[in-house]
Amino acid sequence: MIKILANDGIHPDGQALLEKSNFQVVTEKVAQEDLGKELPNYDVIIVRSATTVRQALIDQCPNLKIIARAGVGLDNIDVDYAKSKGITVVNTPSASSAAVAELVFAHLFGIARSLYKANREMPSQGDTAFKKLKKSYAKGFQLQGKTLGIIGLGRIGQETARIGLALGMKVLPVDPFIEEAEINIHLYDNSLDLSIKLATTSMEKMLAEADIITLHIPFTGKAVIGAEEFAQMKDGTILINASRGGTVDEVALLAALESGKIAAAGVDVFDSEPTPRKALLTHPNVSLTPHIGASTQEAQSNIGLELADQIIAYYKEQK
Repeated sequence: MIKILANDGIHPDGQALLEKSNFQVVTEKVAQEDLGKELPNYDVIIVRSATTVRQALIDQCPNLKIIARAGVGLDNIDVDYAKSKGITVVNTPSASSAAVAELVFAHLFGIARSLYKANREMPSQGDTAFKKLKKSYAKGFQLQGKTLGIIGLGRIGQETARIGLALGMKVLPVDPFIEEAEINIHLYDNSLDLSIKLATTSMEKMLAEADIITLHIPFTGKAVIGAEEFAQMKDGTILINASRGGTVDEVALLAALESGKIAAAGVDVFDSEPTPRKALLTHPNVSLTPHIGASTQEAQSNIGLELADQIIAYYKEQK
């Protein structure tokens, strides 16, 4: 029987599909330092962000056939080395796209109307300083008509663009590997569908013109947004990062928040997870979530099912 270690868990829908196909699925967590001893007993490992699969671990697991990432990024896996050893590496690039894009706009709507601040202060001051709070939070803005800069026009970037276009925003995407994408807007339970061709632009143009900037790229070892990029932005820009920790220089972000170059930021991912920088967590102009971009019931089910389908398909091909 094929043994699968879902070391960072798997949605019950995906587990049920695998078990129905006669795979053994173990969901008991193995500590990173113990994987070298335990993983050789398995044919497949399923990971999220918490578990890393590097060259040294791969060398200890001659029976390993598949490394499956329940998510988009593969930066916690030595992909090229795994493939050189004949190991298949799969991920789920489309399963959580809508969930992450919706979280981006959850942060945006919260920032636009100061919801993240009001939710902190209303419980403690709402009964004594209601008029003061009303005045403080009566300077919101609408997203319609704003310019949305998107760094990375892959599946999540395209979902983000789709929502932005539907809200009446001007969308300026940046992607060195994609020149144009076709964005389809499907109106629920309606026969009207819109198809819009969206061309990418230069980073310089986007930084100079965007009111709001959101990132949807993997971490490649260096921040894409740092002090130099912040300097090119308009004063009062909004920044949202729901991609990966490290894609934004957090020290430069804090400086930009203090100077007013960045009016507010929505942050779902951090450099030093699971112990984020305290200065970000306590900054009054930062809307926070604990890396939950893909954490919806629907997305997790889709991820589990997509992984199961890929694993089952692999073994069918081997017969």
